[in-house]
Formats: sequence, structure tokens, C-alpha cells
Amino acid sequence: MQDFAGKVAVITGAGSGFGREFARIGTRLGMRLVLADVQKDALDETYAEVTAAGADAVLQRTDVSSASDIDALARMTVDTFGAPHLVFNNAGVGGSGGLLWENTDRDWSWVLGVNLWGVIHGVKAFTPLMLEAAKKDPSYRGHIVNTASMAGLLNAPLMGSYNVSKHAVVSLTETLYQDLSLVTEQVHCSVLCPYFVPTGIAHAARNRPETLKDDKPRTRSQQVAAALSEKAVKSGKVSATEVAEFVFDAIRNEAFYIYSHPNSLAPVHARFGDIVGQRNPTDPYAERPNVREELAAALKG
Repeated sequence: MQDFAGKVAVITGAGSGFGREFARIGTRLGMRLVLADVQKDALDETYAEVTAAGADAVLQRTDVSSASDIDALARMTVDTFGAPHLVFNNAGVGGSGGLLWENTDRDWSWVLGVNLWGVIHGVKAFTPLMLEAAKKDPSYRGHIVNTASMAGLLNAPLMGSYNVSKHAVVSLTETLYQDLSLVTEQVHCSVLCPYFVPTGIAHAARNRPETLKDDKPRTRSQQVAAALSEKAVKSGKVSATEVAEFVFDAIRNEAFYIYSHPNSLAPVHARFGDIVGQRNPTDPYAERPNVREELAAALKG
């Protein structure tokens, strides 16, 4: 896809982070925007900004973990603008973190519901609309971008539910790529795997549903994980704006894997080397043993 003017983009998680940046770029390119987020006040802010800048946009509060919410978003898209050309399955949460066995069923339901099921629902609702549009119009071009993470390619400690959800999104999108290649040349997809980028994901618990909250206090490992996540995200040197530009470049070039830090793939190489070489998993702190020692000490208290 080279010409974005007048094309329709659906963006989940549009209230902040990458989602808001996708909306800003879409506005600049003259796209028509369908904005969705579970946090209505943040969604309203994005909508106000892009419409003030001249965008033709609509918004709908959407809980991506709900199939009915995503189906309603798809219906609104078609009723307002027709079939979408770009779909950003972008909404995500950071999770509870901590030692794997300390995550509750509610922790798992929340993280997988947003990070994985949100993407599943988006793919199921929007892909058929895009394929139908492609059949009707030989000039139609569509692209789906699913937001995963470098955590979908690696397995750092104290990030179990998040790692699992993002690995699943990478697998889902790789499979989607293969499935689409069997039936069309007009619809493509990409997976976004950012490293640490300053966004609001570290504070995603603010939108955790009441039905999935736990009353019990966080464990020591969850407190340590939260502190690590907050520090890592804030220390990111690549901005969400830059990552969003990388994404649109990938769409233009039909590139599948999108990285925020393409020069930081050494741990990925090491992991796949372990798999092929039948080695035990490489210590992620092998080159920084002091970090492991500090982490172990913090867990012991």
C-alpha cells in the first residue's frame, strides 16, 4: 500500500501510546479513522486532537477482550466508511508480572483477554471484510498490523503471562500471513515487536475490569516486576512516534516483522540458537550478572 489518502484505518488502543501515534500519522496522510479504546477519556482526547487537525474520524469505546464489542466496532466501520484498508490490533496490557506460579486465574484472564483474544477478535471480525472488498475491487489493498512485543520472541523472568500472550500473537500473525498468502495477494499483515518504548502500558491496570481484579495484595515478586517494568519502559530511548513511523514504512514495503530496536536482536539469535542447538535457555543476565544478583536479592527481601 502506497497511497493512504482516503483509506480507512481501524485502530484499537487509540487512546494512548502507539495507537494515538497511528492516528496522528493517519490524519497527516488523509486517512479516515475508526478509533477504539476501553478508556473513554483518553479516546476522547485522541479524537479531539485528530478531528481538530482535519481528520474524518469516528470513535467507539471498545473492550477488545469482548467479541461482541469488536463485532460492533466492525459494523460501525462498515456503516460509516465501508470496509477498512488498515486494521491495527494494537490494544494491550502489561499484566501482573511476578513469578509464574503466583499469577491468579484472574491475572491470566485479564492479560490473555486483551493481548491475545483482542487480536483474535480483530482478525476474525475484520479479515473477512477486507477479503470481500478485495474480491470486489482489484485495486483494493489491505493490511493488518498486530502488536506483539519482543516478549513474543524472548522469555525474560517475571513476565510469564505477558510473554505467553505475546508469543501467541507472533504465532497467530505468522499463521495469518501464511493463510492470507493462500487466498489473496491484496491483503497483507505484519507483526510489531517493540522493545522498551515509553508508553502507558506500565499503568494498564487502571483499566482492569472489576470482575478480574484481585483483592489480595501483590506478592513480593509482583512488586519487583512492576518496578522493573516501570524503570525499563521509562528508560526507552525510541519514542512511540518513531515506532509508528516504522510501522507505516513496513506497510508500504509489505514487511512482516517490525522492530523498534532492530540492532538489539542478539538475544533472539541466542534463543533460536539454543533451540536449534538443543541447549538449555541462555541466561538473559549472562553479561550482567550483577542484575541477576540484585533481582534475586530483591525477591528474597
